[in-house]
Amino acid sequence: MTVKVLPGAQALALQFERVVQAVQPSVVQIETAEGLGSGIIADAQGHIVTNAHVIGNAKTFTVTLYNGRRLRGTLTGSFAPEDIGVIDIDAPSLRPASWGRSSLVKVGSIVMAIGNPLGLRASVTQGIVSAVGRLGEEGGGIVLPDTIQTSAAINPGNSGGALVNLRGQVVGIPTLGAVNPQAGTPAAGIGFAISSDRALFIARQLIARGRVSSTGRAYLGVRVGQALGAPGVVVAQVEAGTPAAKAGIRAGEAIVSVAGRPTPDPQTLASVLATLRPGQTVKLRIANPDGSTRTVSVRLGQLPGS
Repeated sequence: MTVKVLPGAQALALQFERVVQAVQPSVVQIETAEGLGSGIIADAQGHIVTNAHVIGNAKTFTVTLYNGRRLRGTLTGSFAPEDIGVIDIDAPSLRPASWGRSSLVKVGSIVMAIGNPLGLRASVTQGIVSAVGRLGEEGGGIVLPDTIQTSAAINPGNSGGALVNLRGQVVGIPTLGAVNPQAGTPAAGIGFAISSDRALFIARQLIARGRVSSTGRAYLGVRVGQALGAPGVVVAQVEAGTPAAKAGIRAGEAIVSVAGRPTPDPQTLASVLATLRPGQTVKLRIANPDGSTRTVSVRLGQLPGS
């Protein structure tokens, strides 16, 4: 028996088709010696926005367009703390993506992730937005300050591709899928995309200057490690002239909390700092090697660029 398609369902299905047809030509596959990823054609000049972890340490790339044409790409710039990078290709008649404002994305919105998971070019998944403005923890001290959580599946190779709304506008860059910490396996239905507003803030600086000069993120100025048998993170190094140095924090001490929030490990410290702003004055609880504690006030600086 054939089931009649209701007008509303037919309209939604047609809109999906129109979005895919509009966006797929703007999404490319990026190949390095380390693997495959995705990228978005950002402008007619051939700048491609992707993830910094897709770029890795590479300086040249093989870029495959939607039509199968393979081109040589070169590095424009990369900024690991935000996991954003830009590469450049020289080709005529490119179709740049349409960028939307991620600040307008609402929880419950329908979105589509378009990329090259597992090397399958121009693959599409669909889901809803579960949260906006969420911290994305990548590990290695990298915390993304403004991500969109979505149920659209994000598989290996999706990184650097496009998360789009039903108008075909890029509102995010799929970056990582959540991992179940107990099983160490991917957590289905939980993925994160860097917001388009944040991605473009960084990418435009890379395109203009090849580096990032303004990050807008809080900075303490310490290198830390896991404290063994003690609360907090141990300070391995205090960089000269930084907010931490001006506050009198010394190597060998442990940072127990920042702004009243415990910092039991380096990743948590990075997450706490990602919620704060340059110029903000906060209190740090410090544990001394002799077991005594003290509280210091620190006026946070701005995370240095690349």
